[in-house]
Amino acid sequence: MIIGSSLLCYVAMQEVGGFSGLHDGLAAENANLTSIVPADLNFGVSLWIFAFFLGGLSVAGQPQVVSRVMTLGTDEDRKTAMLWFFAWQIPFLLIMVIIGLASRVVFTGTDFDPELGLPMLAMETLDPFWVGLILASIFAATMSTADSQVLACTAAFTDDIMPEISQDHKKAKLVTLIVAAFATSISIFGLYVPGGDSVFALVVLAVYGLGSIFVPILIIKWAGYEPDSNHTIAMMTAALVTVILWSISGYGDDIFPSVPGMGAAFIIHFIMNQLRTSHISPLGRFEFPDFKTLGIASLVIFAPIIVGETAYIIAGPDSLEGDEKNPGSWFVDTSFDSEQLADGIEYINDDQTFTIEITTDSVSNLEDINIVGVRVTLTYSEDETSSGLGCNVPGASNPDPDTITGTILHDENNNTSSGQNSAGSSSSHFVEIEWYDSSMIGNVSGVSESDINKGLNAGNLGLGIYTLEINVIAQSGGGIGCTNTDDGEEVEYLVELITLEYSISSI
Repeated sequence: MIIGSSLLCYVAMQEVGGFSGLHDGLAAENANLTSIVPADLNFGVSLWIFAFFLGGLSVAGQPQVVSRVMTLGTDEDRKTAMLWFFAWQIPFLLIMVIIGLASRVVFTGTDFDPELGLPMLAMETLDPFWVGLILASIFAATMSTADSQVLACTAAFTDDIMPEISQDHKKAKLVTLIVAAFATSISIFGLYVPGGDSVFALVVLAVYGLGSIFVPILIIKWAGYEPDSNHTIAMMTAALVTVILWSISGYGDDIFPSVPGMGAAFIIHFIMNQLRTSHISPLGRFEFPDFKTLGIASLVIFAPIIVGETAYIIAGPDSLEGDEKNPGSWFVDTSFDSEQLADGIEYINDDQTFTIEITTDSVSNLEDINIVGVRVTLTYSEDETSSGLGCNVPGASNPDPDTITGTILHDENNNTSSGQNSAGSSSSHFVEIEWYDSSMIGNVSGVSESDINKGLNAGNLGLGIYTLEINVIAQSGGGIGCTNTDDGEEVEYLVELITLEYSISSI
């Protein structure tokens, strides 16, 4: 995985134009992506930073990680394991962050799924062999985590719930199969729950949910406090419910769910201690500090918080709400152009359809162009012939018009248009598809700048395969003693991509 991701990172950086191109692309996508801290944090920057610390502690709640640490024999082994862990984890995380940011620049379309950024970027930039290596590593990592979780659940059941079967190999295997089937059924059920198909949302819920459940209990036990079953279950329930509610509230972008989750667990701990065992210190072997000590500790804690919040307000990133999210009045200046995709001439017989597939891969540098439509120009004349003595009569040899129908398809977009030829001159007609919002051009009011960008910036929607179909229905004229022949028509086609550049100014 480290080899494939390193190669992908290098190729992706070449694709976006190095770190300077990455910075410019991210700034154009979202100003938050180029800032150390995001703008418009509802709860301030201090809790946002503190959430990272608690997020790291949440690793202690992941059984597939903790079970491996618990198998180490000595403290020296743990130190060695720690060094190996961070030696691989830190560069891998940095590489993945760069790959994720590069994906935001390469794939700017509104239909892009961020969870598919890694495989999509690999398919976009790497050869098939390396794409296969990346995909194989993704599946390997997924299966490794799933396998560890299933085995951890099996061990918890056989050792804690039914220890009498822990040494029975067949029954332990049966428990493993039941746990795997149960986990699979949950995954299938999740597909029918709104948001349940989001791997990222489920991973966040699992990591911060398990961390909030176990870490507060571990901390108070490390401090020497021994909670009973009711005390422990109350803390675990409060933590899980709070993490779920916080995740669906929409505030997860401001503070990771680990902060309210662990906070709820500790609050329940202090309440349960006061109601049930008030004679025991809630801090275990440590005495609860007096008011003077609490005041000094609060000053030490809140002084840097106040400084940090003040600095965030004064020197932090500019708010995105005024320009990006709030409705206003705008003037949108546009400039349309075109890029030739394909052209050709084809003789099409009567009642036959000519089909051609065209890919944007045949044209270079289209990734940097905002493609908002496609236009097909069909040009044709009349080649109907006549023979017979009656053709000398005025009007007897006049041809009947033929019908030429063009259809252009791209993804879910398609359009059809027909035209007819005439004798003595060439004729033409257009077939167009457009996928931009024309109401966002000119004087626009009552919408935000973000709405305008969504309506006019097509991202990568214009890239891919286009299919052109041309059909000819020939008609033969003529009269008494004059026979007309028309086997089809020669049709010239020109396929052009419609491009759009625009600028937005506030009125």
